[in-house]
Amino acid sequence: MSNTKYFVLDTNVLLHSSEAITCFGDNTLVLPMTVIEELDKFKKNNDELGRNARQVIRTLDQLRGQGSLGKGVPTEDGGTVWITMEKEEDYGTCIDLTIPDNRIIAAAYRLFREGRRVIFVSKDINARLKADALGIAVMDFEKEKTDFDQLYTGWRSITVKSSMIDQLYQGKELKLADEEFLPNEFVLLVDENNNRHTGIGRAVVAGNQVRPLNPVFDSAFNLRPRSMEQRVALELLMDPEVSLVSLIGQAGTGKTLLALAAGMASTIKSAKYEKLLVSRPVIPLGKDIGYLPGTKDEKMKLWMQPIFDNLSYLVGLTSSKQEAATELGIKRWLREDRIELEALTYIRGRSISRQYVIIDEAQNLTPHEVKTIVSRAGEGTKMILTGDPEQIDNPYLDASSNGLSYTVERLKGQEACGHITLTRSERSHLASLAAEYL
Repeated sequence: MSNTKYFVLDTNVLLHSSEAITCFGDNTLVLPMTVIEELDKFKKNNDELGRNARQVIRTLDQLRGQGSLGKGVPTEDGGTVWITMEKEEDYGTCIDLTIPDNRIIAAAYRLFREGRRVIFVSKDINARLKADALGIAVMDFEKEKTDFDQLYTGWRSITVKSSMIDQLYQGKELKLADEEFLPNEFVLLVDENNNRHTGIGRAVVAGNQVRPLNPVFDSAFNLRPRSMEQRVALELLMDPEVSLVSLIGQAGTGKTLLALAAGMASTIKSAKYEKLLVSRPVIPLGKDIGYLPGTKDEKMKLWMQPIFDNLSYLVGLTSSKQEAATELGIKRWLREDRIELEALTYIRGRSISRQYVIIDEAQNLTPHEVKTIVSRAGEGTKMILTGDPEQIDNPYLDASSNGLSYTVERLKGQEACGHITLTRSERSHLASLAAEYL
């Protein structure tokens, strides 16, 4: 048996990342004709899938100039890209060859029956199950995956003497020579003799020190944090020196509310930024917001209702008369362009300067989509990514491969970036029970 590995790619891998075609080193990359046909269907789309399809097709066209793709074209890494043209067969199995996914699996199965070392690569779990049942080795596309169970949380706990915690409360910086901190990391100091005696500080990389939190960031737009995690999150959200903040947490941990409070405080109150821009991916409603009636603004109002709920809560008005005043106030900010609600579809191509940008539900974005969005940031813009990687609507993403988790892991050592994982639900006791047990 040959030692050459034959990686047969499912279409969804290339639609997930157009760079996947260059990620298999000195092995043979096999693209069944069905994959090319499916790319042709997607290339007309104006979304991320269409852009990735077009990029892959352009890459293949460049390779075509170097030889016959039907026979295999060598790559710079010493591998080969090969488009298989043989007609698929079911080989006596129950595979329905009218289904495109099954034709791709059948192409892999043919190579497997010929005695080649075949690995079927797909983002579709069900497709991997089918291939595995046929005896084919399978894998997910791993390049842009992280270990979610070991994901950076943004803070650590250290046991120290009681006197050191007292010094922190007195406003003094502490020297911790045995520790190596990351930029914008936080430290929970725990008394070695009394674990209820604690103090929270912010790491200073130069000199391995811990300094007290900035009291200016104790609250934002009348919102005070309810936990240590929320307090350190607010420190990052309010600090103009931190340009990108990511918040991960289950429902009710306050990630969106905190981001909005900091955004309102930084735009409406202090005018550090010219505008608060809030956006969310429109995953559950299909490929765009056209399925809702009305104008774009009317559609966005329906889709952004959770944002309106949080804004109303921040204003802190509860009676019927006050609720009306709250709605008028929000409408005024929207009319004056102090707050903008935008579908994520329309952010690509923009250059966003001096704005406080919140991307909610970012766990539904691919790593490339997050890169595209963050690269929109112009001078003086602060980007906030919030989401729960355990609640993903995108069928080809999971807790480890989504853009939010990927961003946290890749940017955790950068001076301009900060992250906090929120674990405590603060919405209500019932919400906490739901998050933990349901």
